[in-house]
Amino acid sequence: MEWILELSLLPLIATILAYQLGLFLQRKTKSPLCNPLLISIILLIGLMVLTGYPNANYQAGMKTISWLITPATICLAVPLYQQVHILRKNWKAILAGITAGTLASLSFILVMCRVLEVGNVLTYSLLPKSITTAMGTALSEQTGGDGAITTAAIAITGILGCVLCKPLCKLFRITHPVAQGVALGTAAHVLGTTKARELSDLTGAVSSLSLTVAGILTAILYPIITML
Repeated sequence: MEWILELSLLPLIATILAYQLGLFLQRKTKSPLCNPLLISIILLIGLMVLTGYPNANYQAGMKTISWLITPATICLAVPLYQQVHILRKNWKAILAGITAGTLASLSFILVMCRVLEVGNVLTYSLLPKSITTAMGTALSEQTGGDGAITTAAIAITGILGCVLCKPLCKLFRITHPVAQGVALGTAAHVLGTTKARELSDLTGAVSSLSLTVAGILTAILYPIITML
Protein backbone atom coordinates (compact mmCIF):
# COMPACT_ATOMS: atom_id res chain seq x y z
CA MET A 1 0.00 0.00 0.00
CA GLU A 2 2.81 2.42 0.86
CA TRP A 3 4.48 2.15 -2.55
CA ILE A 4 1.21 3.16 -4.21
CA LEU A 5 0.95 6.29 -2.05
CA GLU A 6 4.50 7.24 -2.98
CA LEU A 7 3.83 7.32 -6.73
CA SER A 8 4.41 10.85 -8.06
CA LEU A 9 1.59 10.48 -10.61
CA LEU A 10 -0.95 9.34 -8.03
CA PRO A 11 -2.42 12.83 -7.38
CA LEU A 12 -2.89 13.45 -11.11
CA ILE A 13 -4.43 10.05 -11.76
CA ALA A 14 -6.76 10.34 -8.76
CA THR A 15 -7.84 13.85 -9.78
CA ILE A 16 -8.63 12.83 -13.37
CA LEU A 17 -10.58 9.75 -12.25
CA ALA A 18 -12.56 11.76 -9.68
CA TYR A 19 -13.44 14.42 -12.24
CA GLN A 20 -14.46 11.81 -14.82
CA LEU A 21 -16.73 10.22 -12.23
CA GLY A 22 -18.23 13.66 -11.59
CA LEU A 23 -18.90 14.11 -15.32
CA PHE A 24 -20.51 10.67 -15.46
CA LEU A 25 -22.83 11.44 -12.53
CA GLN A 26 -23.74 14.81 -14.03
CA ARG A 27 -24.71 13.21 -17.35
CA LYS A 28 -26.73 10.51 -15.60
CA THR A 29 -28.59 12.65 -13.09
CA LYS A 30 -28.87 15.95 -15.05
CA SER A 31 -28.83 17.64 -11.66
CA PRO A 32 -27.04 20.98 -11.14
CA LEU A 33 -25.96 19.68 -7.73
CA CYS A 34 -23.85 17.02 -9.44
CA ASN A 35 -21.16 19.48 -10.42
CA PRO A 36 -18.02 17.59 -11.55
CA LEU A 37 -15.68 19.95 -9.70
CA LEU A 38 -17.67 19.69 -6.45
CA ILE A 39 -17.85 15.90 -6.69
CA SER A 40 -14.13 15.56 -7.41
CA ILE A 41 -13.25 17.83 -4.47
CA ILE A 42 -15.39 15.76 -2.08
CA LEU A 43 -13.97 12.48 -3.39
CA LEU A 44 -10.35 13.63 -3.21
CA ILE A 45 -10.69 15.04 0.30
CA GLY A 46 -12.37 11.82 1.45
CA LEU A 47 -9.66 9.72 -0.18
CA MET A 48 -6.86 11.75 1.43
CA VAL A 49 -8.49 11.54 4.85
CA LEU A 50 -9.04 7.78 4.62
CA THR A 51 -5.54 6.98 3.35
CA GLY A 52 -3.67 9.66 5.31
CA TYR A 53 -2.12 10.95 2.09
CA PRO A 54 -0.25 14.21 2.85
CA ASN A 55 -1.65 17.37 1.31
CA ALA A 56 1.91 18.56 0.61
CA ASN A 57 2.49 15.50 -1.59
CA TYR A 58 -0.76 16.12 -3.44
CA GLN A 59 0.13 19.75 -4.10
CA ALA A 60 3.58 18.74 -5.33
CA GLY A 61 2.11 16.13 -7.65
CA MET A 62 -0.36 18.64 -9.12
CA LYS A 63 2.10 21.50 -9.54
CA THR A 64 2.71 20.82 -13.24
CA ILE A 65 -0.95 20.71 -14.22
CA SER A 66 -1.62 23.82 -12.11
CA TRP A 67 0.50 25.77 -14.58
CA LEU A 68 -2.24 25.21 -17.15
CA ILE A 69 -4.69 27.46 -15.27
CA THR A 70 -3.46 30.67 -16.90
CA PRO A 71 -3.32 29.43 -20.54
CA ALA A 72 -6.70 27.74 -20.07
CA THR A 73 -8.16 31.08 -18.97
CA ILE A 74 -6.66 32.79 -22.02
CA CYS A 75 -8.38 30.25 -24.29
CA LEU A 76 -11.72 31.73 -23.22
CA ALA A 77 -10.89 34.65 -25.54
CA VAL A 78 -11.84 32.49 -28.56
CA PRO A 79 -15.65 32.84 -28.17
CA LEU A 80 -15.06 36.49 -27.27
CA TYR A 81 -13.45 37.06 -30.66
CA GLN A 82 -16.21 35.17 -32.46
CA GLN A 83 -18.95 37.39 -30.96
CA VAL A 84 -17.05 40.69 -30.97
CA HIS A 85 -19.59 42.46 -33.25
CA ILE A 86 -22.43 41.80 -30.79
CA LEU A 87 -20.28 42.83 -27.83
CA ARG A 88 -19.53 46.16 -29.46
CA LYS A 89 -23.24 46.81 -29.87
CA ASN A 90 -23.97 46.16 -26.17
CA TRP A 91 -20.75 47.45 -24.57
CA LYS A 92 -22.44 50.11 -22.40
CA ALA A 93 -24.86 47.67 -20.79
CA ILE A 94 -22.12 45.08 -20.36
CA LEU A 95 -19.72 47.54 -18.72
CA ALA A 96 -22.45 48.85 -16.40
CA GLY A 97 -23.37 45.32 -15.33
CA ILE A 98 -19.78 44.30 -14.69
CA THR A 99 -19.08 47.44 -12.66
CA ALA A 100 -22.21 47.01 -10.57
CA GLY A 101 -21.49 43.32 -9.97
CA THR A 102 -17.87 43.90 -8.97
CA LEU A 103 -18.74 46.72 -6.57
CA ALA A 104 -21.58 44.66 -5.06
CA SER A 105 -19.29 41.66 -4.50
CA LEU A 106 -16.48 43.64 -2.87
CA SER A 107 -18.83 45.77 -0.77
CA PHE A 108 -20.86 42.82 0.50
CA ILE A 109 -17.78 40.87 1.59
CA LEU A 110 -16.24 43.90 3.28
CA VAL A 111 -19.42 44.81 5.17
CA MET A 112 -20.10 41.24 6.30
CA CYS A 113 -16.51 40.73 7.46
CA ARG A 114 -16.59 43.99 9.41
CA VAL A 115 -19.96 43.14 10.98
CA LEU A 116 -18.80 39.65 11.97
CA GLU A 117 -15.37 40.97 13.08
CA VAL A 118 -13.49 38.13 11.38
CA GLY A 119 -10.17 39.96 11.12
CA ASN A 120 -8.12 41.34 8.25
CA VAL A 121 -6.51 38.09 7.13
CA LEU A 122 -9.84 36.41 6.40
CA THR A 123 -11.29 39.62 4.96
CA TYR A 124 -8.41 40.05 2.51
CA SER A 125 -8.64 36.36 1.62
CA LEU A 126 -12.36 36.50 0.79
CA LEU A 127 -12.52 39.81 -1.08
CA PRO A 128 -11.23 38.46 -4.44
CA LYS A 129 -13.63 35.47 -4.43
CA SER A 130 -15.21 36.31 -7.78
CA ILE A 131 -12.13 36.47 -10.02
CA THR A 132 -9.78 33.84 -11.42
CA THR A 133 -7.56 31.87 -9.06
CA ALA A 134 -4.33 33.27 -10.50
CA MET A 135 -5.39 36.88 -9.93
CA GLY A 136 -7.26 36.27 -6.68
CA THR A 137 -4.44 34.52 -4.83
CA ALA A 138 -1.91 37.12 -6.01
CA LEU A 139 -4.04 39.99 -4.68
CA SER A 140 -4.78 38.19 -1.44
CA GLU A 141 -1.18 37.28 -0.63
CA GLN A 142 0.12 40.77 -1.46
CA THR A 143 -1.96 42.24 1.36
CA GLY A 144 -1.41 39.51 3.95
CA GLY A 145 -4.31 37.23 3.06
CA ASP A 146 -4.18 33.45 2.95
CA GLY A 147 -3.84 32.06 -0.58
CA ALA A 148 -5.36 28.70 0.39
CA ILE A 149 -8.50 30.35 1.78
CA THR A 150 -8.76 32.53 -1.32
CA THR A 151 -8.47 29.50 -3.59
CA ALA A 152 -11.21 27.69 -1.64
CA ALA A 153 -13.47 30.77 -1.72
CA ILE A 154 -12.98 31.16 -5.48
CA ALA A 155 -13.77 27.48 -6.09
CA ILE A 156 -16.89 27.57 -3.89
CA THR A 157 -18.08 30.78 -5.57
CA GLY A 158 -17.67 29.25 -9.02
CA ILE A 159 -19.46 26.06 -8.06
CA LEU A 160 -22.37 27.97 -6.50
CA GLY A 161 -22.60 30.09 -9.64
CA CYS A 162 -22.91 26.96 -11.79
CA VAL A 163 -25.44 25.32 -9.49
CA LEU A 164 -27.65 28.38 -8.91
CA CYS A 165 -27.40 29.87 -12.40
CA LYS A 166 -30.57 28.48 -13.94
CA PRO A 167 -32.80 28.72 -10.82
CA LEU A 168 -31.82 32.36 -10.24
CA CYS A 169 -32.23 33.33 -13.90
CA LYS A 170 -35.66 31.73 -13.86
CA LEU A 171 -36.60 33.38 -10.55
CA PHE A 172 -35.59 36.88 -11.67
CA ARG A 173 -36.64 36.31 -15.30
CA ILE A 174 -33.18 36.94 -16.72
CA THR A 175 -33.53 35.52 -20.21
CA HIS A 176 -31.30 37.72 -22.38
CA PRO A 177 -27.99 35.95 -23.18
CA VAL A 178 -26.00 39.16 -22.64
CA ALA A 179 -27.44 39.65 -19.15
CA GLN A 180 -26.84 35.99 -18.27
CA GLY A 181 -23.26 36.20 -19.51
CA VAL A 182 -22.50 39.33 -17.49
CA ALA A 183 -23.93 37.76 -14.34
CA LEU A 184 -22.02 34.50 -14.69
CA GLY A 185 -18.69 35.99 -15.71
CA THR A 186 -18.72 38.72 -13.08
CA ALA A 187 -19.93 36.59 -10.18
CA ALA A 188 -18.56 33.12 -10.95
CA HIS A 189 -15.41 33.74 -13.03
CA VAL A 190 -14.06 30.82 -15.15
CA LEU A 191 -16.45 28.17 -13.82
CA GLY A 192 -19.37 30.48 -14.49
CA THR A 193 -18.07 31.05 -18.00
CA THR A 194 -17.91 27.31 -18.58
CA LYS A 195 -21.57 27.11 -17.59
CA ALA A 196 -22.36 30.13 -19.77
CA ARG A 197 -20.92 28.38 -22.82
CA GLU A 198 -23.40 25.56 -22.25
CA LEU A 199 -26.24 28.07 -22.52
CA SER A 200 -25.14 29.68 -25.82
CA ASP A 201 -22.08 30.93 -27.69
CA LEU A 202 -23.11 34.54 -27.08
CA THR A 203 -23.59 33.97 -23.36
CA GLY A 204 -20.16 32.36 -23.18
CA ALA A 205 -18.52 35.25 -25.07
CA VAL A 206 -20.08 37.88 -22.82
CA SER A 207 -19.08 35.87 -19.76
CA SER A 208 -15.47 35.67 -21.01
CA LEU A 209 -15.37 39.44 -21.40
CA SER A 210 -17.04 39.95 -18.03
CA LEU A 211 -14.60 37.82 -16.05
CA THR A 212 -11.68 39.66 -17.66
CA VAL A 213 -13.02 43.15 -16.98
CA ALA A 214 -14.21 42.14 -13.49
CA GLY A 215 -10.70 40.88 -12.73
CA ILE A 216 -9.15 44.18 -13.83
CA LEU A 217 -11.68 46.23 -11.86
CA THR A 218 -11.13 44.09 -8.78
CA ALA A 219 -7.36 44.53 -9.07
CA ILE A 220 -7.86 48.31 -9.22
CA LEU A 221 -10.42 48.53 -6.41
CA TYR A 222 -8.92 45.90 -4.10
CA PRO A 223 -6.14 48.12 -2.65
CA ILE A 224 -8.69 50.87 -2.01
CA ILE A 225 -11.17 48.48 -0.34
CA THR A 226 -8.50 47.00 1.95
CA MET A 227 -7.73 50.45 3.33
CA LEU A 228 -11.30 50.99 4.55
